[in-house]
Amino acid sequence: MSIAENRRARFEYHIEEQYECGVVLEGWEIKAIRAGQVQLTDGYVMIKNGELFLIGCRINALRSASTHVNPQADRTKKLLLKKDEIRRLVGKVEQRGFTLVPLNLHYKGGLVKADIALAKGKSLHDKRETEKKRDWEREKGQLMRHKVSGNGKPGRN
Repeated sequence: MSIAENRRARFEYHIEEQYECGVVLEGWEIKAIRAGQVQLTDGYVMIKNGELFLIGCRINALRSASTHVNPQADRTKKLLLKKDEIRRLVGKVEQRGFTLVPLNLHYKGGLVKADIALAKGKSLHDKRETEKKRDWEREKGQLMRHKVSGNGKPGRN
């Protein structure tokens, strides 16, 4: 079940490879995520000292958060992935100009997982092409719905 999705990532980047990794969260963050108080659109993944970190994922604290906890909405979250996979990602990011972007947060067996992608930025004409395809799919859907809603015979609506 999906919690939050980064729709801009698929528009802004060509997705090459996807990875699922665990997310280190605090108790108040889990409660806020279950209440739907999470935003992933400005997030990105950074590699530091052989570890992955999710930056820019905003989790707004609930009003009923505990008094002894100091919630920070933009806290940097550590991502959990196997060492050999992290090494492979480091090599591709440093050598070939790839970037790491979060695609979504979802539940898996009661735990919160993040899908991250190895991606390359799209150029302006690629973004235009993506927009044209999306518009055509929307228009095609409207035409199909219009045709289905009518009885198909001219002059009998």
